Amino acid sequence: MSSEAVSGIVQLMRAAAPPGLPHLNEPSRRRLRDLTRSLITAKPDATAEHDRFLAIGTRDLKLPAAELTESLHGATILVTGGTGCIGAALLKELAVFGPDRLVSVSRGVMPSPPPASPGPAGSTGPAGSPGEAGQERVEYLHADIRDRDALVSVVEAVRPSVIFHVAAQRDPGLAEVEVYRTLSTNILGTRNVLSAAAAAGVPQVVYASTGKALRPFSPDMYTASKRAAEWITTEAARAGDLLCSAARFTHVVDNSIIYRRLLDWAADPAAAIRLHSPEIAFYAQSARESAQLLLLAFLGARRGELRVHAITDLGWPVCLLDLALAVLGRASATMADGETPPVYFSGYDAGYEEVPFPGLYDPQTAGDVSPLLNSFETAAVTESPSPQADAFKLELARDPRPHTTFSALVGACDRTREPDLLRREMNKLSWALLDTTLRAAPGPALARSAVLAKAHWDTMSADHRQVLEMISDLAGAR
Repeated sequence: MSSEAVSGIVQLMRAAAPPGLPHLNEPSRRRLRDLTRSLITAKPDATAEHDRFLAIGTRDLKLPAAELTESLHGATILVTGGTGCIGAALLKELAVFGPDRLVSVSRGVMPSPPPASPGPAGSTGPAGSPGEAGQERVEYLHADIRDRDALVSVVEAVRPSVIFHVAAQRDPGLAEVEVYRTLSTNILGTRNVLSAAAAAGVPQVVYASTGKALRPFSPDMYTASKRAAEWITTEAARAGDLLCSAARFTHVVDNSIIYRRLLDWAADPAAAIRLHSPEIAFYAQSARESAQLLLLAFLGARRGELRVHAITDLGWPVCLLDLALAVLGRASATMADGETPPVYFSGYDAGYEEVPFPGLYDPQTAGDVSPLLNSFETAAVTESPSPQADAFKLELARDPRPHTTFSALVGACDRTREPDLLRREMNKLSWALLDTTLRAAPGPALARSAVLAKAHWDTMSADHRQVLEMISDLAGAR
């Protein structure tokens, strides 16, 4: 069926149930169910997209094995969040290089049962789980990174050669509900890891960040918290005693929040497949790639600066609508006629920015570097330990304002768990970090971003207009 016909079905679905409904009434469900069946029929190639998504889970990177063996053989290595998906994959990768001790510290003492995550094409089982080769060598310790005293005790007892800091609250939707948990884990927890490392004389920390941090400002708590953690790590690197580096991840297939939701919804006739929009496409990588990228970031660290690493070629973005239709089509084959859950385009939930700032990417460099770098960061690209990854030096102007607003945020976290108050303090820190980011950005990159964004002024949000005004002012001053 033609793309025009598919668009027509989508428009009928939006008319049958407009975005923002907390619940679907029965007439809307029936109409959406019929249109969903039509959409599945109209997009038979959705199954190929589903298979492509699952196949991403088998990808890996080529590592400089000799260099890693030289650096890690006989070492004592600590991984925060080692019971999670990426942490477990990292421990498995590290075991290959002959460390003397491999230690995981997390809120869970032992690896939890692996989630139902995509494996080889055509299956929905775990692609890689704790307990595989090498995992039996791991020492599993218990400490919450938010508990500074407990973390310090663990780090002082283990005395690692390097800490891989993977533990985080990673659900953007949950971050808007559990604001305190998100900020205390992603920001204060990262500060605790860095300070515990410095106090124990740990030489190096590698931080697991997110591609969402390429947005120099975001009102979303998950994005803002990870961006702030990159700043904290940069400050620790600048001090010179601690060698710091970072890796940015995008959607990890093996531990995909949205894929698990699709599987759950598709198996429940009373549910609805809730998609923010039919136009969503997203980059994805495997847990193994993520672990290997952390190893490249370990090798790529340089004294006195924070180098951030990201996979250069993430492939073509995955179409979320096709993924949902394929999952639904497979599930409907086992359901009685009329029980197929409908697709509903619900609009964007809090924590998910509908449209990114339009000056983040420069078409002149698109495709040459990782899509997890923005136009300012692309200008700071430097050498990387692998041709499959890009690295850039995170540049931030030295300014006391972020420190002041960060202190206010810490104070607020000490006093209250009230979400709106914490959100306001986080936003203040985000604006301060945006200013330090833009003032360190190259003038030509600022000017180019301003030109690209101005064409979208009429459709931009108030926040994005403020970002553009700041960029334009600085570009003019340069």
